[in-house]
Amino acid sequence: MRMLHIGLRVTDLERSLAFYTALGYTKLGSVPETGFGSLTMLKLPDDPFVSLELVHDPERPVENISAVNHLVVQVDDLDATIADLAAKGVAAEPPADPGPGIRTSWLTDPDGYRIELVQWPSGHPAGMTEADFG
Repeated sequence: MRMLHIGLRVTDLERSLAFYTALGYTKLGSVPETGFGSLTMLKLPDDPFVSLELVHDPERPVENISAVNHLVVQVDDLDATIADLAAKGVAAEPPADPGPGIRTSWLTDPDGYRIELVQWPSGHPAGMTEADFG
């Protein structure tokens, strides 16, 4: 088994799509008129498949985001990513160093979902492993 993607309900599809493409996501396709609303499938450049689905139904705007604490996106160069986002009009918080060699920054999408950008130290696997807790 493996986690494939998460679906986030969004209030304004075009605004959210602009935000997530500025962050680096690419639209792969969409599925109109499902029981949830329209579905827009996104992936990051190094992802082999869809990792984020934007769910939009104009009759059901986002009113509560408390069930989702945050999303995490790995970046190769946090400073360059923050500068690139700023050039696209997306503000990120100043970087922090929460652990040895780990750098993070936070930003918020148009509906209020929090996104953590993470730059792992050189040689770290692409995600968290048991070694991160040992």
